[in-house]
Amino acid sequence: MKKLLIIIVIAAIAIGAYFVFNQPKAPVAAVAAQESALLYDGEVIKIDTATRTITLKNQDGESTIVAGPEVKNFAEIKVGDRFDVVYELAVAIELVKVKNPGATSEQVTTSTATAPQGDKPGMITTNTVTAVANVEAIDAVKNTVSLKGPQGNIFKVKVQNPDLMKDIAVNDQVKVVYSEAIAAVVSAPAAKK
Repeated sequence: MKKLLIIIVIAAIAIGAYFVFNQPKAPVAAVAAQESALLYDGEVIKIDTATRTITLKNQDGESTIVAGPEVKNFAEIKVGDRFDVVYELAVAIELVKVKNPGATSEQVTTSTATAPQGDKPGMITTNTVTAVANVEAIDAVKNTVSLKGPQGNIFKVKVQNPDLMKDIAVNDQVKVVYSEAIAAVVSAPAAKK
């Protein structure tokens, strides 16, 4: 229950199904890597409109949450609806060689979008990270570049256009931009056939 409550709090800060990306001016490598993880899925089994309390059920049992005033379109939630919380990581909006190498750095911007009026409730919070990272390894066979971030973490990115990898080398510094998001979405159940 505690884990679900934490997820709900995170999700309450967060919908939609899109990322807001800053387009690069001159990318050295077009990168695409995406991960997605379902953090919670359940079915709405009870709604108390007076207290804005929703009871959910999944394979782990029942959970009750209170939808605060930030949850728009509460009236659109119906018994039988699905409630999903999903984490998504999209890497490599931009990977540009740095002309004047220096210290690695990181800047995070956060945006939140909510479902339009009349739709099922939902929201997405997106963190867009801009970092200067060091190129640690290049794998031309797998079209990947390993980068060392400002906290010393090493992560790999997939390069869509392998011809562009010739412009970067191990020990180069690059600017990388990626986004991660957490979304909470209420959706109608699938139609029965």
